[in-house]
Amino acid sequence: MFTGIVEELGEITGIEQAGDFEGDAVRLTVRGPVVTADIRHGDSVAVNGVCLTATAVSGDTFGADVMKETLDRSSLGALTAGSPVNLERAAKVSDRLGGHIVQGHVDARAEVVERVTGSRWETVRFSLPADLARYVVEKGSITVDGVSLTVASVGTDSFTVSLIPTTLDLTTLGSKGIGAPVNLEADVIAKYVERLMPRSQAGA
Repeated sequence: MFTGIVEELGEITGIEQAGDFEGDAVRLTVRGPVVTADIRHGDSVAVNGVCLTATAVSGDTFGADVMKETLDRSSLGALTAGSPVNLERAAKVSDRLGGHIVQGHVDARAEVVERVTGSRWETVRFSLPADLARYVVEKGSITVDGVSLTVASVGTDSFTVSLIPTTLDLTTLGSKGIGAPVNLEADVIAKYVERLMPRSQAGA
């Protein structure tokens, strides 16, 4: 489990094919001095919001295998050597939950639609896939590339968030241009509520 509070901006230092076919699986090498300070083989790290397992740790880098399912559902397949990535280690039970409950299980890919710069913040609009829209509500939580954010507004096919200077400076969201891909994870609590509702009510 994660909180959506990014610990550092890491960097992809290597990508190699790991499956029998092109696009079947890749092995990432990621540099992150903060997260590698105390992770071990088998530990979970969120990379742009995707929960990956550290298969090797060496100095300030770690390796992770990414299977086809993850490549198909997330934007990790678009990464190249040198790409910046948001990194967060798995939360400890004793940690403060500064964001919200984040699983690192990406629901969908989306893209940056619009950026509006304010005096001390930016309002950013992202596309919203139709099958995810029912889980997104104004003032609710959503994870974008591993960053826990509060939804400012929701439209029929998009939603907006307001980014403070800290988020702009310390995550990849500060440099994402129009059309850039992002990973979305809806609030898991909304999914469970829907699942527990009688089928007739959920459909309504």
